[in-house]
Amino acid sequence: MAGRKDQAFEERALAWLDRHWKLVVVLVWLGLCAWFYVSKTAEIRLFALPDTDDNLRMAQVRAWMKGQDWYDLRQYRLNPPAGANIHWSRLVDLPLAGLILLFRPFLGGPGADRMAVAIAPMLPYLLLLFSVALTVRRLIDPRAYVLAFLAMFFAASTNGMFAPLRIDHHGWQLAILALGVSGLADPNRSRGGLVFGLATALSLAIGLEMLIYFAIGAAATVLIWVGERDERERLRAYAVALGGGTTVGFLLFASNDNWNAVCDALSPVWLADALLGGALLFGLAMLSPADWKRRLALAVAAGVVVVIFHAIAAPHCLQRLEGVSPEVERLWLSHVREARPIYRHGWRIASLVVTLPITGAIGWALLVWVRRRDRELLPRVLAVAAPALAATLLLLWQTRTGPAAQMLGTIGAAALLWFLVPRLWNAGSSVVRVLGVTALVLVGAGAAVPLALNYVPSKAATPREKAIGRANRLCGSLPGLRPIALQPKGVVFTFVDTGPRLISTTHHSSITGPYHRNGEQIADVMNAFRGDADQARRIVTKYRSDFLLICPNSSTTTIFTSEAPTGFYVQLAKGRVPAWLTPVPLPVDSPFKLWRVTG
Repeated sequence: MAGRKDQAFEERALAWLDRHWKLVVVLVWLGLCAWFYVSKTAEIRLFALPDTDDNLRMAQVRAWMKGQDWYDLRQYRLNPPAGANIHWSRLVDLPLAGLILLFRPFLGGPGADRMAVAIAPMLPYLLLLFSVALTVRRLIDPRAYVLAFLAMFFAASTNGMFAPLRIDHHGWQLAILALGVSGLADPNRSRGGLVFGLATALSLAIGLEMLIYFAIGAAATVLIWVGERDERERLRAYAVALGGGTTVGFLLFASNDNWNAVCDALSPVWLADALLGGALLFGLAMLSPADWKRRLALAVAAGVVVVIFHAIAAPHCLQRLEGVSPEVERLWLSHVREARPIYRHGWRIASLVVTLPITGAIGWALLVWVRRRDRELLPRVLAVAAPALAATLLLLWQTRTGPAAQMLGTIGAAALLWFLVPRLWNAGSSVVRVLGVTALVLVGAGAAVPLALNYVPSKAATPREKAIGRANRLCGSLPGLRPIALQPKGVVFTFVDTGPRLISTTHHSSITGPYHRNGEQIADVMNAFRGDADQARRIVTKYRSDFLLICPNSSTTTIFTSEAPTGFYVQLAKGRVPAWLTPVPLPVDSPFKLWRVTG
């Protein structure tokens, strides 16, 4: 009798989760947002934007709100008067600016800024959760989405993109990728093609970070049509949405600089590819010969045409899209941590990043096996599994693919738990069932490694590491920057990573930030601190700098001390200051050293 009651309760609970799934998504979103907000309360109060991109995003929004043209995305407080060439679009600026305008009458300028940077990153999280739930419901079971949410709780790399203060575009890109894969999973062919095509266009309008995943999804859409002629409705809808959506995105959001044939953003290069590809795919859908071999031949021919067109029209875009010079690669990009493969990070960080993608990959393999005889569902499972596997493998290239790999891994983790937990629960003794299910849930949801690491002692930080952490923390803080902000307005020559924070929190201008289109300025700054005092003077004078600012012991300085131990930065840090610099008094506890350029 008790068993039947338990089974009845379980069935009612699962039915409720199915019937009220949208409500569950909203409640989970609100709960996670509350958790995010509480965990970041101190940082919000201190306006501690965590990344250079977040600080530049704030500077970009403020410039637009003060009257800078919609299509002019140059940041004129970097490298004045020409400005820094920024490859972003205004699309992500819209919610942030809207929130600032909404709260300003009630909270004033600084209060509105704080509230906006707290709320804005969490908005796309609702789209991500909704899209993941849709994908799980369509591919696994209508009630299994809660298992994906359980795994999402332990997807630290993914969640970090939606935490308060993380106002740059990465969260939006992840949410739109989730929306795109929900379109791939959609059994409604026209709607699925339309959603995937629009998601592709929207993602391109923001940036190219997710291009490879959408390209894999496009190939999957074509192959599904090759295997099933009736899928021409999906292909036709995708083609129309891709071409039309990309055109609208380009016209509305491409900056003045992006109207040139650049490779690193939506430009005429990628617009032409999208229009040609969309037109060819629309033609394939209209033709749709009955023989799958002819469909495959047409698809291959269309792909070859697009590749040849791209190679002829934009041969400069066949290489790395950033297009940086070897000098900038050596001096700067090679030192960017997120651009390094996962195996070049410490074992603790690597294990936290890769655990969920690996678990997800196992789950995806299991889901493929379970659906292997379902001719209608299997192609859609493979279509979504492909970008998930790609994101995991790309960790061997760059760690920055971690958030996407974890997000897509939650779907595979849900499959693993949904199909294996019942099998374990129905096998063996009660002790075996409880222990086995507990272990499976911890491992499958990606919780085992984060929880286990809490009991593994971390290596004690060396005095040098403690000094670096302290400098990084204080030099980005408002109290640390306040004495700098009190100086007369001027152009401050400082580290590449310091520039964006400086212009977002003070009235000063700077030389550059870590943005690849500004390779000349990046190389100049890096060379100035690496070379001798005479070279530094020439470079500082080139940019008509009023001040020179350093943050001793910060992460950037480790590059100079290790690769240029007799260079200009090391000399400054040792107190060997040339006559053309006059010290500016700062508080005793200031993390900075500041000089006025007088010679």
